[in-house]
Parts: sequence; structure tokens; C-alpha cells
Amino acid sequence: MENPYSLPQTISGMTVHFVGIKGTGMCALAELFHRSGARVTGSDRSEQFYTDAILQELGIPYVETFSAENLPIDTDLVIYSAAYSPETNEELKAALSRSVPILKYTDALGAYSVRFDSSGIAGVHGKTTTTALTGTLLQGLALPAQILAGSAVGNFGGRSTLVLGNEFFVAETCEYRRHFLSFHPQRIVLTSVESDHQDYYPSYESIRDAFVEYVLLLPKGGELIYCADDRGACEVADLVHKERNDIVFIPYGFTADGIYRILSIQNEAERTLFSIQGLPVTFKLPVPGKHTVLNAVAALALTLSIRKHYLGTELLDESTLEVLNKALESFKGSKRRSEIIGEAKGILIMDDYGHHPTAIKTTLEGLRAFYPQRRLVVSFMSHTYTRTAALLDEFADSLKAADVVILHKIYGSAREHYSGGVTGRTLYEKTRTFRDQVYYFDEIMDALPFLKQELRRGDLFVTLGAGDNWKLGKALYEELQHEEHDRLCL
Repeated sequence: MENPYSLPQTISGMTVHFVGIKGTGMCALAELFHRSGARVTGSDRSEQFYTDAILQELGIPYVETFSAENLPIDTDLVIYSAAYSPETNEELKAALSRSVPILKYTDALGAYSVRFDSSGIAGVHGKTTTTALTGTLLQGLALPAQILAGSAVGNFGGRSTLVLGNEFFVAETCEYRRHFLSFHPQRIVLTSVESDHQDYYPSYESIRDAFVEYVLLLPKGGELIYCADDRGACEVADLVHKERNDIVFIPYGFTADGIYRILSIQNEAERTLFSIQGLPVTFKLPVPGKHTVLNAVAALALTLSIRKHYLGTELLDESTLEVLNKALESFKGSKRRSEIIGEAKGILIMDDYGHHPTAIKTTLEGLRAFYPQRRLVVSFMSHTYTRTAALLDEFADSLKAADVVILHKIYGSAREHYSGGVTGRTLYEKTRTFRDQVYYFDEIMDALPFLKQELRRGDLFVTLGAGDNWKLGKALYEELQHEEHDRLCL
């Protein structure tokens, strides 16, 4: 897809205004423009986000209201979040009246990607973790790249971006509404393809074909790094191969042919150890799950492809392998991806963004293997009515690995309205047919007294989903910490 706007060769000196600057992707892109020498300004709502601290640390000025007066007189470009419309937002209307170009975030990301040797990380699951792992590996090897992830990453200093140089660009690219078609990739990592975003993709075939369209954007000699264990990713690779024989196909996974075949995986002292066919080393990850190992191998494949292009060699000496291993062992995860909130009164509290049945199942199975001695108590808040209705049985089945399940009302998307039918209680009734110890609290905080009575030392409590039930884990941790402190002070 052609971008409607091309950035100048040099961004330095441009004045760029961001409407909705506090969003994760928007803040990350604003930082990249800022670090490239642009004068960046922005606006957003007054609600506080973790990105407030990042923007303030960078010295990027922004206002917490929307007004035509917020637009600097010398603005060269306005970039806006999909949450806002040129028909209703005063700043966007003002920009159009002054003939200032305006770009949606995804189009701006695409325009930015043209300036580099760019790699897009795509898939229904695993995009953020794979991007974060790739950035961590590139940082270890000191390769001149910029990375943009879909969440805050511990190894990036709690930000979504990492700037190591100006030759390569690695970004998480989103399939929703075919947003990734604005990107200009030389390489694509494809982690998984299955039915999702049912409000836009009515069938599996429709979302699969969108991924095919994306991969076909690769230039001659471009690389598709895909998960050989994922049926949808393999279908995409096969369909692309029928149309293009000038693309390099690189499979990875437990069933892959070639150097990125996973040979072994085991858990040891709250670490995941794994090995692959092409490298004589046992890698160590401080995070759980078979799915995380798959993401790590995808990140290794992409990192080594970039390294080969930069250095002109595939040779890996012992010191380089050690750097790669240490980088993986140092991985701190990313926000809302098996994120440890803390431990109080012997209860470990985690939060994870998993909001699709496949992601929920793999996350819980990974946690079960990583913490075999802990009872697994889960709060799940389903996201969007359309997804819940389409995958009701799958959601209920995906929670079987938990010992105790707490469900809540559905967290509706801003792009949909409840019109009757499936509710959180519907999911509760369905889940009860699969297992015992399922409880329902419509409002998330209503579950707090129950949890304080139910949880015991040695338990693992996880908030799961794309809703706001993470607030329940945060509140629980704070109360348990307070009680623990009071006990110690007696």
C-alpha cells in the first residue's frame, strides 16, 4: 500500500504535532522523531498514563486538552491516533484548514519505515514479546538499529523504543484493519495466524489473506521468518510461495527444518532452557512458557539476519554466542506480558495481556510448568463482545489449566456497543461446564475481599486479558504489602 505522505530525507528541524500523544505507539513514534532532531509537540486527555513520565523525561511539551490553538504556527506535519477523527477533532480540522499534512499513526509509521532497512514483526500472538526480545539481542550485539514495540519493555528502560543507530528499524506491525500494509518491510517475522478481530475479519480466511497481502509486500530477496508450528503461519507461507519464488522462507519452531529447529526445552530454577539445531549453545530465559521460547527463536533468526546484512557474514564465534545468551538471560519482559507485579505475604502476583484463547492457554500452561509448586488463581476479563461470542467455547476451555478462575463483565471495545447476547455471565456459565471453582464478580474490585480470603501463601495470582482487571492485581498487591508491613511493625 502506498503511503499518502513521504518524509523528507532529514527529519531534523521539522515541527511535528502528535494528537493523542500518550498512546503507547504514539509516544514511541514521538520519541523517535524527537531523537531524530524534530521539534515535537502533542496533546491528549488529562487521564494519566505511564507515558506521561516518558514524555516529561524527554522534554516533549504537550497539553491535556484539544484546541486549534495547540497547533504550533510552523507545524510541518500532524500525526494522530485512530481514536480521533479529522471530522471532529479541533486540532486536525485546524491542520486541514492550514493545508498541513495529517497522518494516522499507522501511515506515519509506514512513512518512517521507508527511511531504513526495516523489519516488521506480525502475528495474532507474540508480536510484542518477539519485538522486545529482538531489541534486547540487537542491543547486546550493538547493531545500529531502532526498535518500536507495542508495550513498555524492561530492557528498553521501561519505554517502548530503543535507539541504537540509524541503519535498521524493527517495529511491531498490527493486522487490525490491515494497518500493517502501510509498512515497508525488508523482512517479516510471522508468529501466528488464526481468527481474531471478528468485527473486521468475519472469517479465518479473511484474516489469513490479509497476512498474505502483507508478506507479498516484501521486495525481491526479502525474508519471511515464520513459525513452522503454527498452521496459519504455514498456510500464509505456502500461499505466498505459490505467487513468489524470489522471497527467502526461514522456518522456526519445534517442527521446523533447518537451523532454527528447537531441539530441547526444560524448566530449571525458574528459568527456561532451550537449544536449537544451528547453534551449539543452551540458551536461558528468565521468563516462562513454550510460547516465549518460540518468540525467542524468532528474535534470534531476525537478529542474525540483520547481523549478516550488516557485517556480511554468517559466522558466529564463541564470544558472539555468549553475548546472545547473556542478552536473552537478561530479558526483563514487557509491560502486561507475564509481568510480575510483586510478591507479598508469599503470594506472587502477575499480569498478562493474553486475551485470545490460544494466548490464554499457552500462558497458563507456561506458568504451570514454570511454577509447578504454586496454586494458579486467575482473574480473566474478556475483551470485546464480538470476540467473546465467536470464541465462547474456546475461552471456557482455555482456562482449564488454572486451579481457580474468576470472571468479570466483558470489557467492551470503544468501537462496539453491547446489543444483547453474550455477557460475562454467559462465559461464566459456559466455563462452569468445564471445571469447578469458577466464580463471577461483575465489577473487578468486588472480587478483592474474596481474593484476600481465598489466596494463601505460595499461590500465584494472575490477571489476564485486555481489559482493566490489572487494577485488581495492583490493588491486591498494595493491600497485602500494607498488611505485611503492619505485621512486621508489631
